[in-house]
Amino acid sequence: MPNSTTDSVGVPLLPSLRHATNSSSQVAIVGSNLCPVESLDYEIAENDFFKQDWRARSKTQIFQYVFMKWLLCFFIGIIVSLIGFTNNLAVENLAGVKFVFTSNMMFAGRYSMGFFVFTVTNLILTLFASLITAFVAPAAAGSGIPEVKAYLNGVDAPEIFSFRTLVVKIIGNISAVSGSLLIGKAGPMVHTGACVASILGQGGSKRYGLTWRWLRYFNNDRDRRDLVTCGSAAGIAASFRAPVGGVLFALEEMSSWWRSALLWRIFFSTAVVAIVLRALIDVCLSGKCGLFGKGGLIVFDVYSENASYHLGDVLPVLLLGFVGGILGSIYNFLLEKVLRTYNYIYEKGVAWKILLACAISIFTSCLLFGLPFLASCQPCPADALEECPTIGRSGNFKKYQCPPGHYNDLASLIFNTNDDAIKNLFSKNTDFEFHYLSVLVFFITCFFLSILSYGIVAPAGLFVPVIVTGASYGRFVGMLLGSKNLNDGLYAVLGAASFLGGSMRMTVSLCVILLELTNNLLLLPMMMVVLLISKTVADAFNANIYNLIMKIKGFPYLHSHVEPYMRQLTVGDVVTGPLQVFKGIEKIETIVHVLKTTNHNGFPVVDEPPLAPASVLYGLILRDHILTLLKKRVFLSSPVAFDSNTLAQFKADEFAKKGSGRGDRIEDVELSEEELNMYLDLHPFSNASPYTVLETMSLAKALVLFREVGLRHILIIPKFSNRPPLVGILTRHDFMPEHILGLRPSLSRSRWKRLRIRLPFLS
Repeated sequence: MPNSTTDSVGVPLLPSLRHATNSSSQVAIVGSNLCPVESLDYEIAENDFFKQDWRARSKTQIFQYVFMKWLLCFFIGIIVSLIGFTNNLAVENLAGVKFVFTSNMMFAGRYSMGFFVFTVTNLILTLFASLITAFVAPAAAGSGIPEVKAYLNGVDAPEIFSFRTLVVKIIGNISAVSGSLLIGKAGPMVHTGACVASILGQGGSKRYGLTWRWLRYFNNDRDRRDLVTCGSAAGIAASFRAPVGGVLFALEEMSSWWRSALLWRIFFSTAVVAIVLRALIDVCLSGKCGLFGKGGLIVFDVYSENASYHLGDVLPVLLLGFVGGILGSIYNFLLEKVLRTYNYIYEKGVAWKILLACAISIFTSCLLFGLPFLASCQPCPADALEECPTIGRSGNFKKYQCPPGHYNDLASLIFNTNDDAIKNLFSKNTDFEFHYLSVLVFFITCFFLSILSYGIVAPAGLFVPVIVTGASYGRFVGMLLGSKNLNDGLYAVLGAASFLGGSMRMTVSLCVILLELTNNLLLLPMMMVVLLISKTVADAFNANIYNLIMKIKGFPYLHSHVEPYMRQLTVGDVVTGPLQVFKGIEKIETIVHVLKTTNHNGFPVVDEPPLAPASVLYGLILRDHILTLLKKRVFLSSPVAFDSNTLAQFKADEFAKKGSGRGDRIEDVELSEEELNMYLDLHPFSNASPYTVLETMSLAKALVLFREVGLRHILIIPKFSNRPPLVGILTRHDFMPEHILGLRPSLSRSRWKRLRIRLPFLS
């Protein structure tokens, strides 16, 4: 169906849908639920009504429009920084109380009671997070980065930016991370920032009565896309206190479309985040933030020592990057398999989702509590910079079950929050405080626990688990190889970089984020080398983790590269019929029939004699605009054009893009028999300048145009004038490999393939 912007690509996961045909809507997994997704209208519909409204705006209104963009970017920075600070503070205090209580029981020799309290507390926190996610906002599950990335590519999934998704994302992530699951806060913070930006952009939430008319200036997808990009960058900036890293993350990983004006506004938002966090951290340094207070926002700021290295240190670093790339690709492979397995389990119902989350929580608690007993106790170093052993608080020297004057190095890593574990791994002057076997056990535990924990029905991120896993890997390599110039803490930083590059395949943004985390610019050359090598090696095996998750979820994401077979096809080769077309002045009965029998979101408008000397394409009208006209009931008794008095009855706000939630439906419009026999003039409301291409254009060129401009429809016109004015409509569905290869299976051999190395154990 060439009109459909939401046609099926099919869902490759679930057996019941694997062979189903879905010609009306694309279906994707959103929060472990199957939901229809649609494309976004990033193109402005430049119809007569829009042009007249824009010309009528005064200079004051235009200034107000520009000012509101900057004001909302300021609000995004303020709100996201407050949420990020609250998240860290809540996690540190909740987890802190749990660890202090458990440590006190162990100090008193009540190990069984300590294990019981630790396990039950974690189970309650995980159960709460999974319950509110499964029943209140399923779209809040996972990190949210794949959903935001798909949205910025033009894919709109239901409820991903709703107010309840925002609330559950915040509360659920605090609860799940406090429950000692090996998950992170950074990914959910990106989703949280995008939710805040989207809600502000649509003027609040109508469902909960939180609306502000003075915020409703951004009534199209293009403006909201810019705000969501700002929100995602602010989320990373708030997670790691890395404002420049947040900007580069949005540019490198999230956004499919970029311009300099957007860069300035994103930089402004992340700068606001950095300033607010600095002010809040100063408050916490005075001891007013509870038990731990410092939070993950400043524990990463651990390494400011000047690092000197020589040419002989390059070879170990190259090896670190090479192995990190292999480990990252294996990590992605295993995580993809686990997520597919979880989706099969989730088919059985909500109860199985909750049971799986509880089982992962109990298993995690058993490992975290039991593994430190396998490590031998180490005598406290005489030159320790902090109290040894530490009892009931964070530190490098956890007493655990050890006698006085001794500490358990594995407990210092594993019986701790992820943030404190990273602090201990990154810390300087600690080359002899951790045994290499303890670091190896910690690496293996983090590697597999983070894979098992990510797919549960709870808000969960991947950034921090990948950092802590990579840091333990790097420190282990540093302990094995040794270096006179690079200590184990520096190897931990480089190991985190290599594992991040191998899993997430980002380079520039990760490099800057890690530099801002560690406050050490001298590591820049080494970190650049590690990231480039790990990404290059990992790309030889599979794709980055977020692209794999988007593929699992079924999002019709348009990648930047063009498949070779697309150059062998023209746009006319992939469109299918029938084509639904409206006349410039159409009968209401015909319009209602077409809207009820199709799910198309855009309809070509064609003028025929006597309105035109010959059949000619006038433009394109959107489904939402037609529904607005039908609800307004300004009909014509005869097929004539609207006059100026009739057009004056409409307001631009009535044609604004609705926010999140269910839009208008044709079933909600009730018309009498008399009204069905009347007419509607579509000319003033049709986009008279839609993007059109000749039917002989290659599909590859059309894809570049479609993606770079952010289109929802491309009209295909004939090469010769003696034919009908329209051949078909290209939509996102028509560029999907599943659709193209379904029409022409013989082209599957010419698919674009990177150099992929197939190992027996990865096949």
